Amino acid sequence: MSATTYTVKGMTCGHCVSSVKEEVGEVAGVTSVEVDLATGLLTVQSEQPIEAGQIVAAVEAAGYEVADR
Repeated sequence: MSATTYTVKGMTCGHCVSSVKEEVGEVAGVTSVEVDLATGLLTVQSEQPIEAGQIVAAVEAAGYEVADR
C-alpha cells in the first residue's frame, strides 16, 4: 500500500472537502482519500504509486489547486 500527501489550496468548507474527495476518489487505483480542511492536507492511499499529475488533475477538476510539494 502506498500513501502520498498533498497540500490543497482554496478549500473553505465541508463542501470543498467533499468535492476534492469525490474527484480524487475516482482516479484509477485510489483506495482511500482523506482531506483535512484545517490544514489543507490531502492523503491518498493506493495499492501502487499513482502519478502525481493524475491527483493534481483531479484536484483541479474539483476547482482547487495543489501547492508545490
